[in-house]
Amino acid sequence: MVGVLIRMRWRVLRHSLHGKQAVLTVLGFVAGLLAAGATLVVAAAPIDDPAVAADVLAAVYLLWTIGWLFAPVLSGGGDETLRPEHFALVPLTSRQLAAGLLGAAFAGVPAIVTAVAFCGLFLHASGAHVLVAVVAMPLQLVFVILLSRVTMAALGAVLRSRRGRDLGILLTAVVGMSGFLVQALVRTLGPGLVNGESPVLSAVLRWSPSGWGTVAVTSSWPVALACVAGLAVVNAALLAVWGVLLVRRTTRVAATAGAVRGRAFGGLLPATPVGAVVGKELRTWARDARRRVTILSIVLVGVVISLGPLLSGEGSGPSPFGGLALVAFGCLMAGNLYGMDGSALWHTLVAPGAERVDVRGRQVAWLLVVGPVALLLALVLPAVSDPGTYPWVLGLVPALLGGGAGLVVLLSVFAGYPMPDQRASPFASGGSPGLLRALLQIGISLLLALVALPVVALVVAGEVTGVPAVSWLGVPVGVGIGVLTFWWWGAVAARRLAARGPELLGQVAKRV
Repeated sequence: MVGVLIRMRWRVLRHSLHGKQAVLTVLGFVAGLLAAGATLVVAAAPIDDPAVAADVLAAVYLLWTIGWLFAPVLSGGGDETLRPEHFALVPLTSRQLAAGLLGAAFAGVPAIVTAVAFCGLFLHASGAHVLVAVVAMPLQLVFVILLSRVTMAALGAVLRSRRGRDLGILLTAVVGMSGFLVQALVRTLGPGLVNGESPVLSAVLRWSPSGWGTVAVTSSWPVALACVAGLAVVNAALLAVWGVLLVRRTTRVAATAGAVRGRAFGGLLPATPVGAVVGKELRTWARDARRRVTILSIVLVGVVISLGPLLSGEGSGPSPFGGLALVAFGCLMAGNLYGMDGSALWHTLVAPGAERVDVRGRQVAWLLVVGPVALLLALVLPAVSDPGTYPWVLGLVPALLGGGAGLVVLLSVFAGYPMPDQRASPFASGGSPGLLRALLQIGISLLLALVALPVVALVVAGEVTGVPAVSWLGVPVGVGIGVLTFWWWGAVAARRLAARGPELLGQVAKRV
């Protein structure tokens, strides 16, 4: 069965390698090989102290493990090419299905480049310990892939449960904080590790499963055998846990939100077509697991950027620009609204003239989701950190809010891609590989920078000339730019949806 699933995964990968997808896959493979090559250089580096060399390599492999853990959560790149639901009616035990999906996980670019990176164990081993690396390297690779799969399956199961959604949000928040925490730890503990001045950190790196492969090829034979046996036991335990999670996923129905009692939102929304779309979108943002993860990620970035100076000790207070980061990331994360809806788009297309109403309603709903938190951060953070940044923040936040509300619908119409259905993991990105998402987000960032340019020019001119009134002109200019881009880009998206709606429906309704 494992061989069958591996061949299925290779067949899917082979048939997807054409056109833009092939270019993106090749670029991703090249980037991964560069990272793997850097790891091999570290493994072969001539460090005088063998203990320090082992600690550094163990730290690098810990970063690879963290990447496998958290990259799918933060980028929406969970691999759902072969979904467990596809095999629900096949007479397989949970362990057989888990083993088959594990084998299929090796048929992809991430696993290949990680395997190349873990070949550093061979370069780091000496003498007969090369034989240990022959066993430790594949076990280490299986460990990071299994740990990633179990983590994604556990978080996906929690977020599909009605009782566990709040807990899942907290867990995802911890995951989202990991990138910043890892960066802070590397910056503060890295010099001590390289100089051999941190025995506690050295012990943590060596005793963590991510470092057992390194310890196995650099220690005595009893320790090496213990590390290899430990990796085998941990992998077996993770495989068993994954099997249980797969059974839960294929046998339990995801919880759905209860019926809304009374008039939605207390009658605050106008009784107009746009108001109806806004209400529908707000309910979707509150109930859909994928959008809940998106909201969490948006708020999380604002918190991390705001509290970053406090956590790292680099500043006396929180960053005043947390609201700007929240708006920008909110635009980056919500650029596939029609892809999230999938085939439901046909309801809009069959109603004459509904395209403009739908686009405007989605813009307003996005503003209601992101805007209040962004404005609160824009008003509070400069007051407690640096009041002199108020012209910057109060000018840029409304400009980016308006531009972001236009960009989310513009990107959703021009670059929509299909998403897995609701039974899939809420982190799965479907037909959008990580590199494609990165390229789209670069384009969004450039457009947001273009929106912010007039405000930045006014504030800088005011500071250079010493005339505060010029800097404060950035506030009304920012509001005007926000209104203009909201209306202009929304109108472009509406015209595109009206002209190319069936083509977009055919794209986002694909089964992935």
